[in-house]
Amino acid sequence: MIFNEICRLSEFEKDIKKLGKKFRTIEGDLENFIKTELKIYHKLGKNIKGIVKISDLGIKNPSIYKATRFACRALKGSGSRSGIRVIYAHFEKDDKIELIEIYYKGNKNNEDRERIKRNYKYRKLNK
Repeated sequence: MIFNEICRLSEFEKDIKKLGKKFRTIEGDLENFIKTELKIYHKLGKNIKGIVKISDLGIKNPSIYKATRFACRALKGSGSRSGIRVIYAHFEKDDKIELIEIYYKGNKNNEDRERIKRNYKYRKLNK
C-alpha cells in the first residue's frame, strides 16, 4: 500500500460513476494514477508537471491539489493530456489521500470550489 489510506468522498463516487459511462477505463486509470503519479509526487518528492497545489482556498490543512495530467486509455491518442482532472486532498501527517472530484474538462471548466470548502471548512477551523 502506497498511502496509509485512500478514500473517496461520496460526491467523487458519483462523478466517477458518471464518467465511467463515457470512459470505460476510468477506474483502472485512476488506480494507475495513484500508483504512479501520486507516489512520485508525494512519496518520492519529485516535482512533476501536472500536479498543482490549489492555494487560494483559505484552507491550510489538508493541502488541496489538482492533477491536470491524467492518462485515460479510453481517450486514445491524448496520453496524459486527456482533459480529465482530479481534485484531491493530501493529509501529510496521516499519510492519507482523499479524492474530492473528478471531471472531464470538456464538460466543466474548473473544480467545484464550493464542494472543496464545504468539505474542509470545519477541519480548517479546528486545526
